Amino acid sequence: MNEPARLNIPEWTVSELSSALRRTVEDAFGYVRVRGEISGYRGPHASGHCYFALKDEAAKIEAVVWKTAFARMRIKPAEGLEVVVTGRLTTYPGQSKYQIVVETLEPAGVGGELFRGDRRKPDRVRLQFDRDVPVKTALAR
Repeated sequence: MNEPARLNIPEWTVSELSSALRRTVEDAFGYVRVRGEISGYRGPHASGHCYFALKDEAAKIEAVVWKTAFARMRIKPAEGLEVVVTGRLTTYPGQSKYQIVVETLEPAGVGGELFRGDRRKPDRVRLQFDRDVPVKTALAR
């Protein structure tokens, strides 16, 4: 880029740029469902809020659960739990980070299907070193 062209680039304050990025992220994504493993669980704090990261093999995203959402959760976040969360993607301008504000949390996989009462859930599961057994029997073990 030549010098005169660079002089025509608008100047932003840090706050203006941070606000513009936040609007862009929130408008582009809105509500999302994200599957991952809970890592670095912290909470609930005195404020009632919880903080953790959701991660998979290649990436991680910070997550926050506000006090009111935490109180409504039937399954509470726990270290190492594989979950599917629903929430709003946003940014945290104080640290130039993006995060998900979690509103619902449910276990992932077969356990999640059973938790949700999914009609497509398997009626039989294979246990290691066992024959096929009914799900209710497998869960009772």
